Amino acid sequence: MSAVNIKDCLSRFHTHWDPKIIGELNGQHVKVVKFQGPFVWHQHEAEDELFMVIKGSFTMEFRDRSVSIGEGEFLIVPRGTEHRPVADEEVHVLLFEPASTLNTGDAGGPLTVPRPDRY
Repeated sequence: MSAVNIKDCLSRFHTHWDPKIIGELNGQHVKVVKFQGPFVWHQHEAEDELFMVIKGSFTMEFRDRSVSIGEGEFLIVPRGTEHRPVADEEVHVLLFEPASTLNTGDAGGPLTVPRPDRY
């Protein structure tokens, strides 16, 4: 057991849409990710996701609305909800989701990270 410095973990990589696992508990992964621009529309049939902004801000788009999330705020996307994160500038995010969660959900494609690195 040791403390995890989230900002230190985020300083170790510069890629976008490339989540890194920084912790695990009760079948859940704690991940950090940086993103900029629009992601793909997708959903997770069996998994809820929590997005917490560490630095910056982004908009979570849903088919019927958009939600802005700023530093120190989080948003939970319920399973089965189609969504797409979009960031005008680079944003640093903490994710909390079941270990089975694939970043692109049902969409697949070139942004899929099947086995995120562990820090």
